[in-house]
Amino acid sequence: MSAPSQPSFSRIVPPADDRRRLVCDRCGHVQYENPKIVVGSVVEHDGRILLCRRAIEPRDGYWTLPAGYLELGESPEEGARREAREEARADLAIDRLLATYSITRISQVQLIYRATLATPGYSAGPESREVELFRWDDIPWNDLAFPSVHWALHHFHVVRGDTAFAPFARSDLEPEGL
Repeated sequence: MSAPSQPSFSRIVPPADDRRRLVCDRCGHVQYENPKIVVGSVVEHDGRILLCRRAIEPRDGYWTLPAGYLELGESPEEGARREAREEARADLAIDRLLATYSITRISQVQLIYRATLATPGYSAGPESREVELFRWDDIPWNDLAFPSVHWALHHFHVVRGDTAFAPFARSDLEPEGL
């Protein structure tokens, strides 16, 4: 009995499509490549913001929000709570969606929530060197890992204390500034 042949794909424009895609050379199946969804939270506790110092690349050693990739079968809110447990050993109470960010250069869509600590404890998980609550004026602005962390913190600050607001939106294709 011969081993099953491995699929072979070519990058072509399928019929009735407008962009090059991976198409199986044998059966014509289109293998779509879609953006990754990142979920995370700006977490406030006692007037301070929870940040994690990354222990992994990219941007090892820089500060970020507890955030990461959404898993299959998981709601965005569940994913944001899971990421906070993994990175900061923190249990969150999610308030509402703060912002959506499009990071087109790496095909990411980020959903960032506003949250509080459901219980007061937190500590570094395996992807974090340390976790700390910062007063606004003490946030290590020059050591934040990604532009979207800056955006989320500033958007959070704009609506801090507001009970109702429309989520913010931002893309890496927009000029710098909020």
